[in-house]
Amino acid sequence: MLWANKFMQEPRQTPLFKKLHMLWQSLRQEVDRKWKRTLPFGDYIVDRWEKANLLGFGEGTSIYDSSLVIGDVKVGRNTWIGPFTVLDGSGGLEIGDYCSISAGVQIYTHDTVKWALSGGKMEPERLPTRIGSRCYIGPNTVIAKGVTIGEGCLIGANSLVVTDIPAGSKAYGIPCRVLGKSDLTI
Repeated sequence: MLWANKFMQEPRQTPLFKKLHMLWQSLRQEVDRKWKRTLPFGDYIVDRWEKANLLGFGEGTSIYDSSLVIGDVKVGRNTWIGPFTVLDGSGGLEIGDYCSISAGVQIYTHDTVKWALSGGKMEPERLPTRIGSRCYIGPNTVIAKGVTIGEGCLIGANSLVVTDIPAGSKAYGIPCRVLGKSDLTI
């Protein structure tokens, strides 16, 4: 019965938990002091640039630990991928250099609409999705499968992108529409 008591112990009282808690407090204080922010636990432990490197992303790119990466995802150099993002590469996803993928962005290369409506008789659909270099994708934007966003685009927050966006465009909305030229095109 002694072994059972060990496993029945309150989790917050275990030595491992206490060590992790002390580590979290130390890292939290350091990050708060340097940048005045607080993060999910994993983002204190995982180095964003190291994670990007392990995923084969380009030099200088970073991705938060809270981001979900699925399938074949290629990301260029010096791209910032914010927290709580979804990068679905099950149909092939490419993101260029010097992009900013804001918090909560979801980029898809598949959907299960026909699969669900057919009761599983049809397969999920997959199409590659591409985001050119020098793009800003605003917070909580959703990009559907098969979409291409050209280079130098600004996509506003909370947009739903279901059609291609030409290079150098400023676009936003539900559905996302081009409303002009981006301010900085090179």
